[in-house]
Amino acid sequence: MAGSGGGTPKSLPSSGQKGLHDIHHPLSSSSSTTSTSSWGAAAEEPPAGSPRIAFSPELLLQHSGGAGDKDLSLPNGTPVETSSPASSSSLLNRLQLDDDLDGETRDLFVTVDDPKKHVCTMETYITYRVTTKTTRAEFDLPEYSVRRRYQDFDWLRIKLDESQPTHLIPPLPEKFVVKGVVDRFSEEFVETRRKALDKFLKRIADHPVLSFNEHFSVFLTVKDLSNYKKVGTALLSKMGESVKYVTGGYKLRSRPPEFAALGEYLETFALKLGTIDRIAQRIIKEEVEYLVELREYGPVYSTWGGLEDELAEPLEGVSACIGNCSSALEELTEDMTEDCMPVLREYVLYSDSMKNVLKKRDQVQAEYEAKLEAAALKREERAGVPTEVEKCQDRVECFNADLKADMERWQNNKRQDFKHLLMGMADKNIQYYEKCLSAWESIIPLLQDKQDAK
Repeated sequence: MAGSGGGTPKSLPSSGQKGLHDIHHPLSSSSSTTSTSSWGAAAEEPPAGSPRIAFSPELLLQHSGGAGDKDLSLPNGTPVETSSPASSSSLLNRLQLDDDLDGETRDLFVTVDDPKKHVCTMETYITYRVTTKTTRAEFDLPEYSVRRRYQDFDWLRIKLDESQPTHLIPPLPEKFVVKGVVDRFSEEFVETRRKALDKFLKRIADHPVLSFNEHFSVFLTVKDLSNYKKVGTALLSKMGESVKYVTGGYKLRSRPPEFAALGEYLETFALKLGTIDRIAQRIIKEEVEYLVELREYGPVYSTWGGLEDELAEPLEGVSACIGNCSSALEELTEDMTEDCMPVLREYVLYSDSMKNVLKKRDQVQAEYEAKLEAAALKREERAGVPTEVEKCQDRVECFNADLKADMERWQNNKRQDFKHLLMGMADKNIQYYEKCLSAWESIIPLLQDKQDAK
């Protein structure tokens, strides 16, 4: 890990065999209640003859240009003051308090912890303990504990993507790492992955639709997933199949304005965040290299002091000062690596997931447009065609509602996550420079004493 400098990574215990602020986002808020149901799970069909819901661009663009005049609030409805806090930690404490308050309304809590290394004849891998606590009636017990490896989390995400195609599925951390550069069994790497997997499950558990998915329930409660993995696509919902097999034969004429704006926003967001991610990685790499130089630089003053009677104390002071600055830089680098980089990477992956959902929405709309056009050309078969067209229109409207609801939820999470991230970055940098300032100021009295002695 970058933060550990040139030291040897700690080994994991074995079980024996075992510029974004300026980007305008098109769906910044929506005051109306939108459906979050999935085609395969649950929305009931509206009664025959009931009016269809119209989704206009104004519904999601109503705050553009005027969002700055409105009070901000967290996902739980708690208002957030827009005035500057007295200190950076005060905002962090307030946000943490809001998180705790929001937790009171939840009925499903999932935690990923206790990573263990398993050494087998054919492979070596890491498993994590997944603990679930719930009061939901769908679960037979109030608490479950199972062990899962990365490929199990990957199986869950694939199943969610297949069975809930209208919803945004949270991203997983990348599976592959560059061999020889990152030790995937080091304690630092495993802990970073554990945090990412924990966040993945928590995001699903907090979702009003995904948290009730049958595959998620199986993942949380069943000790051995082998039999469920063998089933393959048999558990796919009809909705998942219908979207999966929509081919490229249908060509979308044009996206509705709000989804066109969403596509443009996602492209810009991914570009800006990707640039920040790359530059941040370079900065950390340079900080690690600078740290190596500092560790060689400081002791030179100490050995020099052994040759100078009058300057011995000041030179020892400089050596100690550089050592303190090295420790402060190491802390800063570790914090950036462990707290900042995973958040940036998660949202880069999140933008890709959102693009995929938007693409599937476009495919369903294209199918609807094609069938609507076919119905217009076959007036003599009017008695049979409109029903098929109406079903396609239902799919489009369901996709629109779910995508808009998930986009709003994603924006709320993003706003809160980046507030924590940026405030944390400010705190850590302030602490770093304060430590360096204090270290260098401690040398001044030593130099003044030498001048006074003369």
